[in-house]
Amino acid sequence: MASPLQLDHLPADPLLHILSYLDFRDLINLSVVSRRLNDLSNHKPLWKRLCAEHWLLTEEDQVKSARTWQGLFKEYYTDLGRYIQYYPTLKRAWVELKSYLQQRCPRVIASLKDGATEEELNNMEAQIGCKLPDDYRCSYRIHNGQKLVIPGLMGSMSLANHYRSEVLLDVETAAGGFQQRRGMRCCLPLTFCFHTGLSQYLALAPVEGRSLCQSFYPSPDQTAQEPSAIDMFITGSSFSQWFLSYVNNVLTGEYPVLRDQIFRYDQDRSCVATTGDISISVSTSFLPELSSISPPHFLFTYRIRIEMASSASLMSSCQLDSRYWKITSSDGRVEEVQGPGVVGEFPIMSPGKVHEYASCTTFATPSGYMEGHYTFHRLDNEEEVFQVAIPRFHMRCLPFKVNPSLTKASASDTSSRHEDQDDVEDDYGELHGLQMPVYEGGWCPRHS
Repeated sequence: MASPLQLDHLPADPLLHILSYLDFRDLINLSVVSRRLNDLSNHKPLWKRLCAEHWLLTEEDQVKSARTWQGLFKEYYTDLGRYIQYYPTLKRAWVELKSYLQQRCPRVIASLKDGATEEELNNMEAQIGCKLPDDYRCSYRIHNGQKLVIPGLMGSMSLANHYRSEVLLDVETAAGGFQQRRGMRCCLPLTFCFHTGLSQYLALAPVEGRSLCQSFYPSPDQTAQEPSAIDMFITGSSFSQWFLSYVNNVLTGEYPVLRDQIFRYDQDRSCVATTGDISISVSTSFLPELSSISPPHFLFTYRIRIEMASSASLMSSCQLDSRYWKITSSDGRVEEVQGPGVVGEFPIMSPGKVHEYASCTTFATPSGYMEGHYTFHRLDNEEEVFQVAIPRFHMRCLPFKVNPSLTKASASDTSSRHEDQDDVEDDYGELHGLQMPVYEGGWCPRHS
């Protein structure tokens, strides 16, 4: 009769292969089962893999530490073990974001602060009297926000005489801005804009209609009898979801980098129309700081790119004369607007030429769309007039929630819209030391 198969008699390679599928907790538990499993569970490649998986550590990191892979894992786990669920994802996001912005936005990268300590985060909790989410703490162990400078890491927007750039607040500044007033109880500021006073907040308790860990822009209810009534535009369901989705939009080019800062435009790659040699593409952005939920007033900016193909003949050169817009809100209301030029300009297009500008529109509904055309004439024959299609582009505000606990007064006229004003236009000039030719036009020239 054959003797029973014993673990000590099995070859090491297949056992190590099996152990490579185990997490660190299982390896530690195996190490106390038998001498053989103890030897196998201490195998260097197993802990090298775990160091790379959980802490993103490299050979260079291990050499600098002068520790074994197992010792290095233990060191990181002792310091950051409570965040092991979030650390690799957030750390990778920070690494990739810094790499992407290093050449594109060096001032933003230079403004980042080193990570906060556990003691600093614990002191912050004691100061505000609320527990911080572990994903928030984890990210702030990597980078403690940024210095209070412009441009802000969390995106900018420029439109006429309106400028926004949001700084990611450090823990000390955030704690100082912690809210306990009625309508904003247990709300921690995540960002701050010097120019508008705008902040995004993180809800640290499920009170006043907010979900725990929800991120949002507050929107004061202008129709409420109670002045502390605060509605909100929701920007994320948790800190990590909020931060990681923003980083993804930056890394994929969804948010363009213009003049050393990130602009939070939403770009639909399919939103392009080509007529002959001229292509029109559009990106849009919702401006919560210039919008309200009650009464319903939703302001959007859109960025138009007009480009003539470099392969076009010189005889195709032309000049824009006028624009026509058909604007449709989600309730079916249609408005038509036409006028000369765009933001007071009549751009000349020649082979390879690109012209960009920004304008805005408002809706009394949370969404709507625009489409239309430009009218051009040929430079060598002014009688040759033709139209270039502008693709239909949709605009949708952020998800929002109305504060359910406070009584509201009747809204006045919630369907009013500004009239189109074509003639009140001048130059933007410089915005905080940055020349912004894309946004020329001195105020918000609607429907240009």
